[in-house]
Amino acid sequence: MKLIYQHMLSFLLIIITSVSIIGFTEIDYVRNQAYEQNFGRMESYGNAIGKLAATEGSGKKETLDTTFLNQLQFILSAEHVHLRIFNTKNKQIYPQTTTTFKLPNNVYDSLKKGQEIRIRNNNQESTYMGQTKYAYTGVLMPWFSKQKLIGIIWIGSTVRNVERPITMAKKNLINSLIITLVVGLILSLILAYYSTSKIKRLSRATEKVAAGDFDVQIEHKDHDEIDQLAANFNRMVRKLKKSNEEVKAQEERRDQFMADAAHEMRTPLTTINGILEGLQYDAIPEESKPKSIALMRRETKRLIRLVNENLDYEKICNNQIMLIKTNFDACKVLHDLQTQLEQNAKKANDQLILDVPAKLPIYADHDRFTQIMVNLIQNAIQFTHDGKITIKGRRLLHACELQVTDNGIGMSPEQTKYIFERFFKADPSRARLGTGESGLGLSIVSSLIKQHGGKISVKSNPQEGSTFTVIIYDKGYEQFVAKEND
Repeated sequence: MKLIYQHMLSFLLIIITSVSIIGFTEIDYVRNQAYEQNFGRMESYGNAIGKLAATEGSGKKETLDTTFLNQLQFILSAEHVHLRIFNTKNKQIYPQTTTTFKLPNNVYDSLKKGQEIRIRNNNQESTYMGQTKYAYTGVLMPWFSKQKLIGIIWIGSTVRNVERPITMAKKNLINSLIITLVVGLILSLILAYYSTSKIKRLSRATEKVAAGDFDVQIEHKDHDEIDQLAANFNRMVRKLKKSNEEVKAQEERRDQFMADAAHEMRTPLTTINGILEGLQYDAIPEESKPKSIALMRRETKRLIRLVNENLDYEKICNNQIMLIKTNFDACKVLHDLQTQLEQNAKKANDQLILDVPAKLPIYADHDRFTQIMVNLIQNAIQFTHDGKITIKGRRLLHACELQVTDNGIGMSPEQTKYIFERFFKADPSRARLGTGESGLGLSIVSSLIKQHGGKISVKSNPQEGSTFTVIIYDKGYEQFVAKEND
């Protein structure tokens, strides 16, 4: 069953149930009121006639005059009221019948004690008046004069006369139920359509998202839970779109990496294969063999470096390395790196400048800190020609700050956004041999710094250079950040 019909059925059931409960409660109330009023009226008639009987009983008569009772019955019959009178010997004396009619002894005993008995329907109850052509409701009342029983009267009216307002109430209930059913059907249709239309919009939007359209947004007014669901859906789609874009960018970078890696590996493998074939067929002169073997070793190291960088990155990202953090002087490490990388800088006609204090205490893993700085400096050399590369260091409160600044090709804001992600190359066309050629160097740097509980940031403008800032905190002040769950 469709949701709109379920909603309509629910609304109708609620409306019909509510109207039925109210209607039947009202009918029951009207019925009780009708009978109570009838009993009260019968009792007033009975009391009035009883007073006449008591007046006559003060003389020698103990019953009312038959002629008077006939006249009274004629008058009361217009209101469908009938009466019976019993004497003190439990014998019906009015109206007179051919057969003697008496009340049951237990009923007579109760009446002698002054109890009044109400009969709601003599044809349905086990009552004392017997079955009649028309159902009657009335009261049995004892008459007393000077605390002495002088007679008993049964006075009642037809049930159909008493239940006439009840019948009218039932007709009104049926009419109200029909009108309510029609109005409820229309209202439930409107309400169900209003509710299900929102759900249909969500369903259509979900189908579009499933088909790959992440630009879907649902308008809502925050009126109810469905609007709240729409707002959550919009947030989910925005996150999915962002994740999808990042996945696509990651895929593109991975594809580029695979192409670059294949290209980088093809050259050394071709070189090594050519030298080996030359050695096998003695095509290489004896005096050229040492040079050829040295070239083969360099190309082999280059291949090993490409593989090691990938393995290193995987270990770092999966927390498979253990940092052995100690306090040491970073100045000594930086001076050693300046000496080691000076030759690489000269090849690009770059000037390597070191701007650090006499001592620069730092709390880090010595080897991994060296790896971080080598990657940052090599990255600066790689993208700077005929320029300057400045390495600065200083102490902050409970931390050590290091900066590597160059005036090379720089990066755009879009490149800066992805610079620390795996496989990303800011300028693949200008990548040269050396550390960072695989697009993993800065990813490794970022992962290592995070494991140190530190921070890394970059500021860059195209053709103006870049500045990488690293902050490594002292022991007890590390700032470990959990990965975000997108």
